[in-house]
Amino acid sequence: MNMVTIGFGGGCHWCTESVFKALRGVTQVSQGYIQSLPPHHSFSEAVVVNYDDREIALDLLIEIHLRTHASTSNHKMRGKYRSAIYTFSQTQAWEADNILAKLQDEFEKKLVTQILPHRAFKASDERFVNYGEKNADGPFCKAYIDPKLSLLREEYRKWVKSP
Repeated sequence: MNMVTIGFGGGCHWCTESVFKALRGVTQVSQGYIQSLPPHHSFSEAVVVNYDDREIALDLLIEIHLRTHASTSNHKMRGKYRSAIYTFSQTQAWEADNILAKLQDEFEKKLVTQILPHRAFKASDERFVNYGEKNADGPFCKAYIDPKLSLLREEYRKWVKSP
């Protein structure tokens, strides 16, 4: 295995966690809050993803991330739900930036997703970890998580883990 770590923030971390946990090649998803450098130093909902880059590529992870949250909307909740890719090295930041530039053509509006250095992580309270699995039949999951998982099964089926 060739393990790589990266962070993703966008929408609710319950949703983001469920999306990445569903993917082959992803070995661990830690839900919580990520902090970057000023002016992005407030903690924002996000996940840290560990994956095997021989099984799933960074460009696919980023594409899925962009398609499963409002990556072109600079809405008023961006402080809590910062649209970001949190990198752990300068090389990873450069690679993510190139991937974002290539994917921009697939979106009608400008992507608001930022490439930011990861500085700190605070885990979610244990009762919210694996929220999508623990509350699969609940109204939040039905309204917000299920449509994202349906998108994965429809457009990225070969990358979705078997049930």
